[in-house]
Amino acid sequence: MADTKREIERKFEFTQAKKRQRKLPDLTGTADVAEVVPQGTADLDAVYYDTTDQRLAADGLTLRRRTGGEDAGWHLKLPVAPGVRDEIRAPLSDTVPRALAALVRSRIRDAELVPLVRLLSSREVQHLKAADGALLAEVSTDAVRAERLAEPRATAKWTEVEAELADGVDPAFLDAVEKRFRKAGLKVSDAPSKLARALAETGSAPAPSAQPAPPDAPPPGTAGAYVLDYLREQVDALISYDPAVRRDLPDSVHQMRVAARRLRSALKTYRKVLDRNATDPLSEELRWLGGELGVDRDQEVLMDRLQTRLGELPRTLLLGPVRGRLRIWNAARRTGSRRRAVAVLDSARYLTLLRSLDRLLAGPPLLPGAAGAPEKVLAKAVLRDYGRLAERVDHALAMDPGHERDLALHDARKAAKRARYAAEAATPALGKPAKRLAKRLKKVQTLLGDHQDSVVAREALRGLAAQAHAAGESAFTWGLVFGREEALGDLGERELPAVWKKASDPALRAPLRS
Repeated sequence: MADTKREIERKFEFTQAKKRQRKLPDLTGTADVAEVVPQGTADLDAVYYDTTDQRLAADGLTLRRRTGGEDAGWHLKLPVAPGVRDEIRAPLSDTVPRALAALVRSRIRDAELVPLVRLLSSREVQHLKAADGALLAEVSTDAVRAERLAEPRATAKWTEVEAELADGVDPAFLDAVEKRFRKAGLKVSDAPSKLARALAETGSAPAPSAQPAPPDAPPPGTAGAYVLDYLREQVDALISYDPAVRRDLPDSVHQMRVAARRLRSALKTYRKVLDRNATDPLSEELRWLGGELGVDRDQEVLMDRLQTRLGELPRTLLLGPVRGRLRIWNAARRTGSRRRAVAVLDSARYLTLLRSLDRLLAGPPLLPGAAGAPEKVLAKAVLRDYGRLAERVDHALAMDPGHERDLALHDARKAAKRARYAAEAATPALGKPAKRLAKRLKKVQTLLGDHQDSVVAREALRGLAAQAHAAGESAFTWGLVFGREEALGDLGERELPAVWKKASDPALRAPLRS
């Protein structure tokens, strides 16, 4: 079973003037450091794996099998932020552990992971401790020898220093360490990782170059160029959230689902830029992915909502084992939905979708509108989606309250989301007018979303009340929460006309018509 450790670290190297000295300064007295405790020297042997075209390295990921030291095993490092990575560990084995291979599948697809570089390091470790003995950070000095494993063979040597925070220590502590190191002739390393430096210094890294443009790529500044940039951004987001979903990180399913929806929305909205005869099948696959991920996400949202409603009630109104019943109900539904989400990411259909997205970006099915000015092509598409939303909102508001109106409001919510995404996608080209419209549309979407969540919650509450009654428990609390949800839904419907009036202000759309 793999486990995870959050690494917050900074790498340093000796400046040219200090390379011969290679001696660390005494860090006693730096920030809260009361004592520097030597931990001895360890010999580390790490083999780094990647695809032959280095897809992991391109995205800042590293996968290695390391022996020696206290944490021998397989390590997969995923970037979180500059200087911050999640290290996911698995026990030693002869082949890449399945759990780690799954976490990189969205990047490597069907490609094979092969050993590229071997790093042999002699590591001298020091612990920086506070006055109470608490560990603040670990400082290691590594004498590294890198060996390229592919032909032609090559080697490289260097020394680097790494300062890694202990759990719970303020990251600002590293600023104090860096300041002390700079005075002693060290600088922050230019290389983001040992692997990146090894690839560069052994000639294993591909020569840096811009991503080649598709043969018929639209010129920069055209409507097509903006749309393709947006699509690339969403594809990157889809791929990057894949391992987070597999790890069950908070909000990861939601973010991955949003990326799928944004892609699908863009393919439909900008139909004058990309040929829908080619993109409609891809849109359907994105709809499938979003729907499958939605099973898990919707349950997560629903559980949070029901817990919030119960938390709003005084204890005297919680009759029967309501919290226990809610937990059991959620566990049964979430376990199934969680397995389903992971199974989707492991499916051949999902990998086919990723390959199809690659092909779309490599050879987009451009229409004449792709060469047009974004002020005309993109603005017209945004206004068209706005018009679609306006029709649905007006239709829903004209209906009497009830089930049919709930359905109409749900349709309006989907149109609001598409219009908002269209405006957001166009913002880099159209600027503040598109940004302002997107902001107003988001408020409409949020209100309609809250209404739909209330409708779904009421249906769940009916089921929970029926289960409680069948088990001989009081259904009073469930009925009370149902009434509160019904009142919230009615309130949202009363607020909609005012929110919509602001979003439908002609002054918002006037700059897009010019």
